[in-house]
Amino acid sequence: MTEILNPNDWRDRFPILKDTTYLVNHSLGAMPASVREKLNGFADQWAARGVRAWGEGWWSAPMDIGDVVGKIMNAPARSVVMHQNVSVIQSIVASAIDFSGSRNKVVFTDQNFPTVGYVWEGERERGARIEVVESDGVRVPTERLLEAIDEETAIVPISHVCYQTSFLQDAKAICERAKEVGALVLLDCYQSLGTVPVDVQALGVDMVCGGSVKWLCGGPGAGYLYVRPDLQERLAPRVTGWAAHAAPFAFETGAQRHATGIERFLHGSPAVAAFMQASAGYEVVLEAGVDRIREHSILLTEGLKEDLIERGFVINSPHDPAERGGTLAVGLAEDEDNACFVQALAARDVLVDQRPEMGVRVSPHFYTTQEELSAFAEHMSELRASGSWRDHMNEISAY
Repeated sequence: MTEILNPNDWRDRFPILKDTTYLVNHSLGAMPASVREKLNGFADQWAARGVRAWGEGWWSAPMDIGDVVGKIMNAPARSVVMHQNVSVIQSIVASAIDFSGSRNKVVFTDQNFPTVGYVWEGERERGARIEVVESDGVRVPTERLLEAIDEETAIVPISHVCYQTSFLQDAKAICERAKEVGALVLLDCYQSLGTVPVDVQALGVDMVCGGSVKWLCGGPGAGYLYVRPDLQERLAPRVTGWAAHAAPFAFETGAQRHATGIERFLHGSPAVAAFMQASAGYEVVLEAGVDRIREHSILLTEGLKEDLIERGFVINSPHDPAERGGTLAVGLAEDEDNACFVQALAARDVLVDQRPEMGVRVSPHFYTTQEELSAFAEHMSELRASGSWRDHMNEISAY
């Protein structure tokens, strides 16, 4: 049996929790205090070692820190590489796919984050056929998605947890179907890794991507790409750079000569500081344990769901926790404004965000207490009853 997680054991590691109820982890996780140590270490190394720092960890940082985040998803060593963001990662992967033959279909859903669609829609010029599987507004019917994946499918770039509704897709079934017909799966774990257990080896998934901004508490500028080790040599990205060359410091001209291994998925010089910063979040998540985080998350979100329903609010996320990530989308009445509720809560030092038509999004993490969620629900009721949310009609949300 998994040891029960006590959020109070972790709260002093996150400075913002001293005076803020932080329920916006699906957007930006709270900063671990250890980030300062990581960034100070980077600055001290630069100051003292200068150009020598490249050979003392900077150049290998994308792979070294990739190994750290890889532990959270049970990835083999040297199968994860760091990048700036998912838009870059999806572009690199897309550039390695051949759409010239009959296997030229790309299957994803209308619940994917928009950047994914932008990247793959751009591949139409190279012959890609795009098939978007429609959701019911909350869930993507698994059967419909599996039917769309056929022998003409090249790749399925799919979200593990959908960003708007927190619907948790059946990644195992998707990977199994893709394998049956010879298609690849690129699983976007941006909204799952760090709060929902992910085991790339158990899933048999081809590739995984995501970022560190949210549940991993690693801040911006640190995306990750896992590529199954036996698949790495089969892909040769056209979106590339000198760091992906077999001999980058030979400064060869002409066509790219790709490195072997995960390095072939690099491009230009690495964003070393952002990667080091992100490792602080990875380390604390590993220490807390994702299985324990998941149990705590379900306990909190289930309690909050029932509390809000009793208060007359609508939940626009799956009600079954087995189908839901770490976020609840709380629907408001037609005459209530999502953004105004968010601003009214922020004025009370309660941070959440919103999405049009979905409502207020609230996401506890492993440092969140039951008392904080009870207070949040009470704030929601009071704002509705008093109508004081209207006082914020002229404010614009920055998040």
